[in-house]
Amino acid sequence: MAGRTAADGTTQCPACRAPILRQLVGRVAALTVTADLRPLTPAEQAAARTPNRLIWCLYRAGPHTPPRLRWLDRWHPADCPHPHVTEHQCPGPARQHPLF
Repeated sequence: MAGRTAADGTTQCPACRAPILRQLVGRVAALTVTADLRPLTPAEQAAARTPNRLIWCLYRAGPHTPPRLRWLDRWHPADCPHPHVTEHQCPGPARQHPLF
């Protein structure tokens, strides 16, 4: 059980207890994203970026608005002041189905 999700979508990974954010991203072809909340350095971003692992901008429009994930595309400003995060990949033990 993952516990309760906060109003801003943050929760904890049920296996490793890392803080994560689950959000539906996109308008036309929506994608459910589970992202780590630990900001990455530019070197960590380069190491984590693969075709199957995207980097996200953790954008906050104002002090009273929840954070929103935005995909880092080619138009994303290089001097973006917001933290950048990546998709959560749990380092915890693999969970097996209770019937197996």
